[in-house]
Amino acid sequence: MQTPAGAATILRVLRVCLHVGFAVLLLVAMVRLLTGVGTAGTPSPMTVVAGLGLSALLALVYLAGTILEKRHATDSSRFNPSMYARLWLGAVMLLWLLLLLVSSDFAWVAFPLFFLQLHLLPRRLALPAIAASTALLVGALWFHSRGLSDGGLQLAMVLGPVFGAGFAVVTGLAYRALFLEAENQRIVADDLRRTRAELAKTQHDAGTMAERERLAREIHDTLAQGFSSIVLMGRSAEKALEGGDVETAQERLRIVQDTASANLAEARSFVRGLRSPDLEQSGLVDTLRRLCEKTETEAAARGTALRCRFELVGTPVELPNTYQTTLLRAAQASLANVWAHAHARAAVVTLSFLGTEVTLDVFDDGIGFQPSTAAGTARGDGTGVGLLSLRERLAALDGSLEIESAPGEGTVVAMRVPLPAGEGAV
Repeated sequence: MQTPAGAATILRVLRVCLHVGFAVLLLVAMVRLLTGVGTAGTPSPMTVVAGLGLSALLALVYLAGTILEKRHATDSSRFNPSMYARLWLGAVMLLWLLLLLVSSDFAWVAFPLFFLQLHLLPRRLALPAIAASTALLVGALWFHSRGLSDGGLQLAMVLGPVFGAGFAVVTGLAYRALFLEAENQRIVADDLRRTRAELAKTQHDAGTMAERERLAREIHDTLAQGFSSIVLMGRSAEKALEGGDVETAQERLRIVQDTASANLAEARSFVRGLRSPDLEQSGLVDTLRRLCEKTETEAAARGTALRCRFELVGTPVELPNTYQTTLLRAAQASLANVWAHAHARAAVVTLSFLGTEVTLDVFDDGIGFQPSTAAGTARGDGTGVGLLSLRERLAALDGSLEIESAPGEGTVVAMRVPLPAGEGAV
């Protein structure tokens, strides 16, 4: 973002007018010196040579300073002439004063120089410098017009430079105020651009972190559980083969194939950000019912006598995909914890539609635990994120998670999610 176009255009026009005005006034003075117009008598050849030489030197010094300043303004890596600005101004003023001694025609070059003094010097120095230049200008005009007794001319020699200096001061101060305003706007624009870049980076980092957390939850609740089941089924099949029980080994391998196929479909689904393939085939109720049957079958295949059943309370309503996916993942994670840690003989998954909210309760009669010791923090080996993942999923839907358990008394995982407004029974 650059300085606003209006302010930049005004500043550029003022700078161009200043430089053009200086060049025109200097050129006019040189022509008058050559032709002898406005001078008392014909100037001597020495005066003309001195005037032209000093004028050329003044033009070169002035041009060098403006070119260096312009190059640095367009490319900050170039030489910065600002530290020599006052020396340059002093050289310009000195050459102008010498030209004043040569001819009064160079008096009017003072007016663009007044603007330079206001721009390059602090105000406390610029105003006295302009006053001194005006006094020298009046003195030079008087010096070159000595012998003339016209009172009107003498008054004009005083009032002209004074009024010109006053106009230059007012205009210069206005230019300086506009320049400072434009510079402040440039600084603010730079700060805004930097803040936007930092905000964009922060948002990008936050988005990256959110996506990583999403993938971590999906992997934990689907692929990790599936791979764990595949490993256990593979070991069970190996033991069956060692014992000569080919039929059992085949049954275990069939479960391995089914679990691997389901995991592959889940992986493709959450990479694309879609709903679970199980939910694509049927609704949440039927999917949870099949999940309980699958959990019981896999537990039996591992030699665990776990009975798992599904119960429905209330009239089902059509839920958005995110709600269905969250509740399904919650049930998958909870049942995975049951067969992995609870050593339970029975588990019940209850889905309830209670007016303005839907609840999912997973009960088991296992060994239980102290909820205060399972805060849901991840461990270094990548495990221990089940409860943390559950809480994050439910929090995204303004839901809640409660755990009731005690050693030897089983566990109830209760999840509660408010229904979206306008949902009705189906």
